[in-house]
Amino acid sequence: MMDLVSLLGYGGMFAAMALSAIGSVIGCAIAGQAAIGAMVDSEGGYGKFIGLSVIPSSQVIYGIVIMFSLNVPLTPENAGAIFMIGLFAGIAQLTAGFYQGRCCAAAIQAAKAKPEIFGISIAPAAIVEGFAVFVLVFAIVLINQVTGG
Repeated sequence: MMDLVSLLGYGGMFAAMALSAIGSVIGCAIAGQAAIGAMVDSEGGYGKFIGLSVIPSSQVIYGIVIMFSLNVPLTPENAGAIFMIGLFAGIAQLTAGFYQGRCCAAAIQAAKAKPEIFGISIAPAAIVEGFAVFVLVFAIVLINQVTGG
């Protein structure tokens, strides 16, 4: 039977990746649905719509990196911290994926109506991406502090 220390530690490791994946799925679905709608109303530019719809997939990559960084020997001293870092990093990545999908959907709709603003319409999604990267970096900093790495 798994002890509480291991349960917390492994739960935190998996939460980072699983919650990030949920965010990417939701974000890509939101943007993908907008891309499909835009393609129905447009005569071209399909590649840029599809390209925007996959941008929220980056959150799962960050979650995987955090998960592997959290994969350390578990002790009573570090399991709680590993759980909390994984859980909150995962929640942050899930949120970023969701809102990045909404930003991408808005960019798709804007670019459909006014193609010349395509480049600038991606700026909100890029800003959200920056916050997701901040979470990744600070999670790794905390992991190194907790594990002595």
